[in-house]
Order: sequence, then structure tokens, then C-alpha cells
Amino acid sequence: MSQSKISRTFFSVSLTLGSLLTLGGWTYWLWPGQSAAAVTATPPSVPVSAFEVQHQDVPVLIHAIGNVRSLHSVEIRSQVDGLLLELPVKEGQRVKRGDLLARIDDRAIVAALEQAKAQLAVAQAQLASANVDLKRYRALATTQAVSAQTLDQQQALVAQLHATVQSQQATVSANQVQLSYTRILSPTDGRVGIRNFHEGSYVRASDALALFSVVQLDPISIEAALPQALLPQLQALVAGSGQAPVILRAYSGDGGALLGEGRLGLIDNRVSDATGTVRIKGNFANAQGRLWPDQSVVVNLQAATLREALVVPQRALRQGAQSTFVWRVRDGKASPQPVRVTYADAEIAVVEGIVAGDRIVDDGYSRLRPGTEVHILEPDDAVHSTVASGGVL
Repeated sequence: MSQSKISRTFFSVSLTLGSLLTLGGWTYWLWPGQSAAAVTATPPSVPVSAFEVQHQDVPVLIHAIGNVRSLHSVEIRSQVDGLLLELPVKEGQRVKRGDLLARIDDRAIVAALEQAKAQLAVAQAQLASANVDLKRYRALATTQAVSAQTLDQQQALVAQLHATVQSQQATVSANQVQLSYTRILSPTDGRVGIRNFHEGSYVRASDALALFSVVQLDPISIEAALPQALLPQLQALVAGSGQAPVILRAYSGDGGALLGEGRLGLIDNRVSDATGTVRIKGNFANAQGRLWPDQSVVVNLQAATLREALVVPQRALRQGAQSTFVWRVRDGKASPQPVRVTYADAEIAVVEGIVAGDRIVDDGYSRLRPGTEVHILEPDDAVHSTVASGGVL
């Protein structure tokens, strides 16, 4: 190839490269905004829900499963044999102490009582006659008109008739007691249970089944078993209950409806060897009958109050490889902050390691990394964001 041809080829290539460079320069200057955006692009901020930590008083609660116990539960039984004539109360009826619950045929007992009274009257008449004779014999004995033996015999007869009178009086009393058993009165205020016998049935004192039961509903008590490790704390509560009563709250279940509030009454006098627990008992007003005998309930006992505690929701706590932490927001960025939990229940936790005024993430932390920029949603925005994403706050 000649020297001139090589020169022309080199010149053409140089011209082409120069054109391309010029075109690239014009492109850069004509669209500077697009190029700058590509260079300076940053990840978008993560929307989160957060709250501000504040001091507050937190009640320390002891949770336990308890059982409702009636203060008076009575099985109504017949103490005599006879025909059940009358049941003047209905099933489920509330009765007062002394109300008539049942009446049993008493004719045979009344007849036996009248017979005993007649025999008592005979013995009393004989004793009166013997006493008159004894006085007469004593007067005659002073003049030796009767022998000493006759006087002694009369004294013995008086003593015998006196014992007979006492025996007949006991028989009368026993029949009166039997007669009282034919009218069964309520031993307490309470509610009548389901009947096992009906009017016209023949009942016996030896029957295995009771007629029905009467159970007191108001007031009522609840018993619960707590670990023996809590015994010193419970003793301190009972000892100081003269100043402020220890409040017990009964719920239908975990997170269930409040059934009643009562007061801690006593601690059992021993710890169970089998379970290592100690029983407590509280008394509850139950005018509306929301607590039912032998019902299982969840009992909360307020053992203490943590003053000026730092509280976070349970959902804000995260478990790391080495410790528990929360996501704290400062200067628009989230960072993990280790904390120590000193008390917790199903919804809140008392922690150390943060200060009042800190902003803590309680929702949206799944996308967070140390240093991630965040955008704190307002309550309304948080609801809309959650609904749009199909999540739950």
C-alpha cells in the first residue's frame, strides 16, 4: 500500500472518532439533568410508624388461673323418711335465709309426739302423788308412826318417778326435733339448683341424692394457686392491706371481659408439696351474677407499681443474636438500640437503655437496616399504608 493511501485512511478514522466524541459532548450538554440524576440516585426512605417514649406509672401484675368458689354451698337433704308434700320454691329461684324450701308428711311424727306428751303427763302426775306421800311419811316418821324402811322406800319411788319424767321429757324433745325436720328451711341466702325429687316422691334420710342445692352467689370468692417464690411478696401485700386493699381482678380469659373486682382476703396456711404453690383467696361482690361457682377465670393481682417507667409496646421489641433491641429514629435514620427488659406483659414492656423523648419504630421495621432513612407516617397515613399493603398494624 502506498504512503498516500495510508495517510488518507488514517485521516478518515480520525474524522469518524472526532464526530462521535462531538456527538457525545452535545448529548451530555443537552441532557444534563438526566445524567446527574443517574449519578446521584439514592434509595427511597422507608415509611414506618413510630411513637415517642415517655415516662409513665406501670402496675406490676401477677397472672393466675383461678376458680370461683361459693362462700356457702349447701346440699338440701331430708333428715326423716316420708312423703314429699310440697316444694314451694322453683329451680333457679333466689331465696333468703329461713325461707321454706320443702315440706314432708308429718302425721306419724305428730302422733308420736302427742303420745310422748301423754306419757310425760302420766309420769308427772305419779311424781306429784309420790311427793305428797313422801311429805306425809316424813311427818309421821318424827313420831315413829311409820318405820324408817317405809320412808326410805317412798324416797326411792320419788327418785324413780323423777327419772321417768326426765325420760319422757327427752322423748317429747326428740319428737319435736323430728317434727322440725319435716319443714326444711333455707340455711343461707342463695340460688336454688336443679331438683332431683318432685312433689309426691317418698324420700328417706339415707338417700344418696339431695333434694337440690342452695348456693350463695353474692358475695362470692375466687381461689388461685401461685408459685411459692411469690410468697414473701404476697405476705408483704397482706400485711400492708390495712392501708390500701389489694385489688384482684377476674377475667373470663386472656384478654377476655372483666367479670369483677375484689380484694385479697388471705393466703393459705401451707405450701402444697405436690405442686410447690400456695393458694390465695379473694372475696368479690357479685350482685349481677357474672361470677359463677366452680367457673375457671383468669385472675390479675396488682403486686406493685413501677413509677416513672419507660414503656414500649411488645411489638416494638426485636430479638437480635446477642440481645433485645428496638429501632430508634434519629435525624431521619433508623438504628438498632439494645435494651434490657425489666418487666413485660402481653402488650407492654418496661425497658432500660433508652431515654424519654426517643422515637421508636413499632411498625414497618422489616425493611430497616442500620442507617436506613425513614419517613414517619402520621396515624392516618399509617392506616392507609397498611390497608393498601394488606398488612396489620
